[in-house]
Amino acid sequence: MGKALIVCATRAGETLKIGELIAEGIRIAGHEAKVVKIVEIKNETDLTGYDAVVLGSATYHGDMIQSMKTTLFLAEKAELEGKTGGAFGAFGWSGEAPDRIFDTMKNIFKMNMTASALRLKASYLEGGIPMAQDYGKEIADKM
Repeated sequence: MGKALIVCATRAGETLKIGELIAEGIRIAGHEAKVVKIVEIKNETDLTGYDAVVLGSATYHGDMIQSMKTTLFLAEKAELEGKTGGAFGAFGWSGEAPDRIFDTMKNIFKMNMTASALRLKASYLEGGIPMAQDYGKEIADKM
């Protein structure tokens, strides 16, 4: 059984809800999943000891939340190469954050990423429940 860490940077709570749904998908597939708010990540060791690391941020003014940028700098030191990864986020208009996080994890950290980032429009979150759970199952399959 693998262990996944899901880190959420959220402003209004939608990204955290998506993270919880991804965790459900991972658990349905028979793995452990821990969801944390980004404020709980203090240093790179908080990102170690997991088979998968999944990072999520809301898009705010066309970019990820600042605390996610800081966490990405910490993650660069966490030796995540080859580990399973995923990126996700809620958005209102443009939704660039998940793709930027995904590209960093894939190209800089050299992680074994999902097929793509998960982007869900905040106002349609209810319809995204199966999409988020399926994303969790995809992560579980890669672990």
